Amino acid sequence: MGMRAHLVAATMLLGAAAVAGCAPVPVERAERSCLEAARDASAPRGEIAMGVGTNGHSVHPMGRVSVSVSSDYLMQRDPAEAFDRCVLRRSGQMPTRPLHEQPGWRG
Repeated sequence: MGMRAHLVAATMLLGAAAVAGCAPVPVERAERSCLEAARDASAPRGEIAMGVGTNGHSVHPMGRVSVSVSSDYLMQRDPAEAFDRCVLRRSGQMPTRPLHEQPGWRG
């Protein structure tokens, strides 16, 4: 096989892998992963980290604060609506049961 044939074969394999990455996931998997979208729609998320560091000679206090706010929260979307849209987008199907019946949902 010549160099050109190898390049064509490699391009076809990469294209197939890219298309497979965009394929819908099973609805059950989408439901599990979309719980995060529903949580993000219900409230902002935050994280605080505190600690102490040293450079060998002195000790320094360290800290970090991060806050994230989803567009669903800003648009005041119902978490159940955000969940349904996420599942539909990822799987191509509506959820098998509503958000409030999903295992792990505390809303």
